[in-house]
Amino acid sequence: MWGKDKEMAIQTSNSTTLISKDSEIIGDIKFAGDLEIQGLVRGNIIASSDNGSTIRLVDGGRVEGEIHAPKVIINGEIKGDVHSAEHIELAAKARVDGNVHYNLIEMVKGAQINGSLVYAGAAKHSAATPISQKSAVIAEVVD
Repeated sequence: MWGKDKEMAIQTSNSTTLISKDSEIIGDIKFAGDLEIQGLVRGNIIASSDNGSTIRLVDGGRVEGEIHAPKVIINGEIKGDVHSAEHIELAAKARVDGNVHYNLIEMVKGAQINGSLVYAGAAKHSAATPISQKSAVIAEVVD
């Protein structure tokens, strides 16, 4: 029962933008909230300074360009670097052809990275060294 002296609690959630399975976007995307990609994006994707922003690249989704977001969940293909300020999750069908800049990373069996893993805190240290001295590292999680 609603009374005059009781306040109604309003829950707000991030808005979600969907790029559907049969869609192709050519150009850069700047967004706030959540972005789910099922189709193809040819361009860079940049989240606003909102710390709650998340990019979800689902199975079958593809990105040809860089990604910059606090939270990134990948289960599709990316040709370009990924920059995640908070958390990145690489699911079983994730394939990244580029460097992954991370603060916290999770990789599931089957995820692939063709590039370097770069810890975001490494930029603060001038003598920081990537995982490998090679220009490209191929990482695949196995049993």
